[in-house]
Amino acid sequence: MNTTILRKSVLGIAGLAFAGGVFAGPVTEAHANPVDAKAVAVVQADKVDKGKLIPHGVQGKQSRIDVGAEQTKNVKAIIAATKKSGMDERAAVVAIATSLQESKLENLGHLGERNDFDSQGLFQQRPSSGWGTVEQITDPEYSTMAFLKGLKQVDGWQDMPLTEAAQTVQVSAYPDHYAQWEQQAADLVAKHWNN
Repeated sequence: MNTTILRKSVLGIAGLAFAGGVFAGPVTEAHANPVDAKAVAVVQADKVDKGKLIPHGVQGKQSRIDVGAEQTKNVKAIIAATKKSGMDERAAVVAIATSLQESKLENLGHLGERNDFDSQGLFQQRPSSGWGTVEQITDPEYSTMAFLKGLKQVDGWQDMPLTEAAQTVQVSAYPDHYAQWEQQAADLVAKHWNN
């Protein structure tokens, strides 16, 4: 009998302490700023699903370059344009890999004799092929949106290997070269998608 009374007393005191804390509010400053569970959930939800970035696995030997400040700025511009177009992380991987192959993520102007006809910009698009004016195709947002518009028109691009999707839009003389940039493009998207 004493144990039952003692147990009820302890539980009653614990209940009063809990209720007092709830109604009286935090006692110390350490409790004044509790962790916001909603914010923690948002951070976890914002992580890029790496399975979406390379759904088919990489093809062949992968290449990699050092990416400087200007190239990082262009990566961020490609990602921003991808989001603006309503496309996902995989589209950004395809676009960045394409730009890595075409220009090493540099917004190139006309290169004279070294140029492929009149190709310019991040994607080496040609005014003479209807991609836009020189001013347009050397604007990272415009050139990315133009590339993505072409990609959207490729039926089933999401299910294609990266190099096939990129080649269908770009019509390159070297169609298999896009594949070598898939891992670096995925790494860049993973790093910058939420920045």
